[in-house]
Amino acid sequence: MSHSLAPLQKEERETRSTALRRCFSQGQLASAIDLGAWLQNGAGDGPVSSNQPSQDLPFQRWFKFKEAFSPHLVVDLIRSLPYRATSCLDPFGGSGTTALACQFLGISPITIEVNPLLADVIEAKLHSYDPSAVMRDIRSIRTAAANTSSGVRGLAEGCPQTLCEPGRNGRWIFSKDLFRHIASYRGVISGLSSSAHRRLFSVLLASVLVEISNVVVNGKGRRYRAGWRRRQKGPIDLDDAFERACQAVVFDIVRYQSRACSQYTLLRGDSRKLLPQVREADLVLFSPPYPNSFDYTDIYNVELWTMGYLSSSQGNRHLREHTLRSHVQIRRAYDEAPESSKTLRQTLRSLCRQEGKLWNLDIPGMVGSYFADLSDILQQCAKLITRRGQLACVVGDSRYANVLIPVATVLSELAPSLGLRVIEAVPIRAMRSSAQQGGRDNLGEVLLRLARQ
Repeated sequence: MSHSLAPLQKEERETRSTALRRCFSQGQLASAIDLGAWLQNGAGDGPVSSNQPSQDLPFQRWFKFKEAFSPHLVVDLIRSLPYRATSCLDPFGGSGTTALACQFLGISPITIEVNPLLADVIEAKLHSYDPSAVMRDIRSIRTAAANTSSGVRGLAEGCPQTLCEPGRNGRWIFSKDLFRHIASYRGVISGLSSSAHRRLFSVLLASVLVEISNVVVNGKGRRYRAGWRRRQKGPIDLDDAFERACQAVVFDIVRYQSRACSQYTLLRGDSRKLLPQVREADLVLFSPPYPNSFDYTDIYNVELWTMGYLSSSQGNRHLREHTLRSHVQIRRAYDEAPESSKTLRQTLRSLCRQEGKLWNLDIPGMVGSYFADLSDILQQCAKLITRRGQLACVVGDSRYANVLIPVATVLSELAPSLGLRVIEAVPIRAMRSSAQQGGRDNLGEVLLRLARQ
């Protein structure tokens, strides 16, 4: 078993336009050209795994998603396959990058997402719309929201106190006037006759919430803006932001009405439980949460609570319990770690020896359960891919008390026991560790490609 460890070099790749023409039959060439134009709008110098240079792409800009990988990665991987893929499964749908790129490529996407907000984001992007009907609803929303006044009591009930003024300990995310205007938009959108439009405009409303709030959100959590009390946003700021979001949507759906594949399958919930419902696929492509002890649902707490996806602490815990065991934000039962990886056994022993230096004593149990969860996912996917099919995943390392968690290496060692063999492991980039671990670019991110044994 040989693993290719040489990074992909730009000069070794064919130009994307040439590759696209090679990959598609004449009947799909128009969609290939559309895809080339779509990708060109997001061209940048960032790493191929990062979505940052692609955040302003049509559809991608409907909801900014920091953890997504680039659609260029999806296209490059699919064009490198030794066969023509017709269906693609993504068990961690995220922002829908894989599913959307597959639609342009004429591949039927199958996507699973546990976060209800992100599931709506995915479906909003994959759905086909009548531009005239969308524009009519935009006008009706604008008019009705301007003439509707909603109370905040029902909207804020069950939510964290800091969501709305007067907040808690003198801090709040939205002023009372702004929160009331958000409630008006929500009420108007909920009254639309089309369920697809209700979902689309709810996503657009959610997409501007952090922008008009008193906080900023990044991969390390949420913090208040400097001088937020003097510079709070108001109802006019919401109107302007929502208008800009609607303008982008209208442009995108008019420009890209036709895709090579308009069909899709979206399952909402825990992929560990939903994979048995999935039909056969000839490609599996995903990037799971990394074992960095960060609960990715925290990034979207403002949207989840404000838009009503969460309405109680029990609901919040329920969502967290159905995420991959990659964090220690809540106490959960931990499984025995898979035994068929020597590297994992050594890593867990090293973590236990550093117990006094770990900021949370559950970290060894979390790491072992993380690989138990991924083993479950990979084993189920191995049964779903066709005989000629491939499985590709982008995974990232973590580090605790200076103990490296080498995810790609562990998964490569676990693969044979899961019915898989390693085709190659390609380093993509070096990621920066936390400040506690030195803040250096010493964590690997790897594209791991597997096939059935």
